[in-house]
Amino acid sequence: MEQKMFCYQCQETAGCSGCTMSGVCGKRPETAALQDLLVWTTKGLSAVTTQLRKEENTVDARVNHLIIENLFTTITNVNFDDDAIRMRIEATLETKAALLSKIADRSVLPEAAAWNGTAADFAAKAAAVGVLSTENEDIRSLRELITYGLKGLAAYTSHANVLLKENPAIDAFLQRALAATLDDSLSAEELTALALETGSFGVQGMALLDEANTSAYGNPEITSVDLGVGTRPGILVSGHDLRDLEMLLEQTVNTGIDVYTHSEMLPAHYYPAFKKYEHFKGNYGNAWWKQKEEFEAFHGPILMTTNCIVPPKDSYKNRIYTTGTVGYPGCRHIDGAIGETKDFSPIIEQAKHCAPPTELEQGTIVGGFAHAQVLALADQIVDAVKSGAIKKFVVMAGCDGRAKSRSYYSDFAQALPKDTVILTAGCAKYKYNKLNLGDINGIPRVLDAGQCSDSYSLAVIALKLKEVFGLDDINDLPIIYNISWYEQKAVIVLLALLSLGVKNIHLGPTLPAFLSPNVAAVLVENFGIAGIDTVEKDMELFFGK
Repeated sequence: MEQKMFCYQCQETAGCSGCTMSGVCGKRPETAALQDLLVWTTKGLSAVTTQLRKEENTVDARVNHLIIENLFTTITNVNFDDDAIRMRIEATLETKAALLSKIADRSVLPEAAAWNGTAADFAAKAAAVGVLSTENEDIRSLRELITYGLKGLAAYTSHANVLLKENPAIDAFLQRALAATLDDSLSAEELTALALETGSFGVQGMALLDEANTSAYGNPEITSVDLGVGTRPGILVSGHDLRDLEMLLEQTVNTGIDVYTHSEMLPAHYYPAFKKYEHFKGNYGNAWWKQKEEFEAFHGPILMTTNCIVPPKDSYKNRIYTTGTVGYPGCRHIDGAIGETKDFSPIIEQAKHCAPPTELEQGTIVGGFAHAQVLALADQIVDAVKSGAIKKFVVMAGCDGRAKSRSYYSDFAQALPKDTVILTAGCAKYKYNKLNLGDINGIPRVLDAGQCSDSYSLAVIALKLKEVFGLDDINDLPIIYNISWYEQKAVIVLLALLSLGVKNIHLGPTLPAFLSPNVAAVLVENFGIAGIDTVEKDMELFFGK
């Protein structure tokens, strides 16, 4: 059967080898091709900006933002809208053409920097520049590892940018690294080094976003979040963008509408700035992959600020709104550039005519254990470790997903010895954050730092514990890393941990399909990367029981 596409960037890729007919995510071959072309033209633009910097020219922030948003657009479950992606390609080509005139020596640039096709050329060119255009399996694997890490870095940088935080060094590196994936002269060793450098800048990117979020909204604090519903109509906010949530909350004051979070927006409740909104009701539902049932039951409009959007059912598609880099054909899009106030009045008006949400569950969950809050409890935690009340910490950050094999993480959490504490961030938490795992001397056994980007908090906590216990090596801490991944933001988190020297990370439910056997062997040999087994075997491995 003829292959119609090739994509293996997410954990759910078909057969753990690659989607070739259509994406498991719902991405059509035409969309996959346009995304391939967008990535390639963005790499070409990055080669131009990198050369401009070498020639001591400046690069406008708007160009940096375009590159960031282009990469974000191609992350799994962000944008399925072919027209929107074509517009991005055209904007990229137009920007690149304008910048090329400033380059003194164009002979050093790759083909992607010079190509300037029209929309009629897009399909043919996309077919020639996709993932499989790199023939050497190991070079392809390393290029994709870097590219996917850069996509994750772009996502985190984008969220900082909308809060008016910039780091020119991150932009310059991201563009240099993108351009390097076009360079056929780079060896596998050089690309491996670049992957680790990508992880180092991933730490900086997460630190930038942490600064952006906490300077705008305060440090997260221990918070009990309501899981029930009220009697008024509601708007559900999914994704990750706190600035979008802030604007919506401001515009819904005194409207008779409640606002709820969904999936990765749950940690918004932990920030002090959002607690002043009386109509900020609680969290509705679970991780992204359950949205088809939960969005139908919500009854009101849903705002998708970032991934993960999945192809919506017709029964609620007219209640889906997208914004930022998100797009889906037939769903209404709310525009608004960085620094602008978005107009959410269409969502608000529709909500007024909707029924209240159907209650899915009752009760509360507790979170808000980002680095500032945990470090405030440092003495209590250190005492618990020294007394033996806490024997191990288990980092179970990352992503949730549809695969039935992910029930492993629920079972693993329940099987953990009672003297262990889970450190988590990201939607992986939904596999165990509603289980009654208890506490240790008043310290909850699940410490939720927040969104996937808040994995930075887990690194800060680990480094602080290393200092407190006077250790020379972060790997001497009583910490186990058992991380679940799904999309490209998890890739930058992994690379960031590796850049900090963390070893023996277990990654599941499967290892990435984009790791060639040789590249995987390097990660195993140098960093102890491993997969997962059964819960029983992993308990024996980690705890000897």
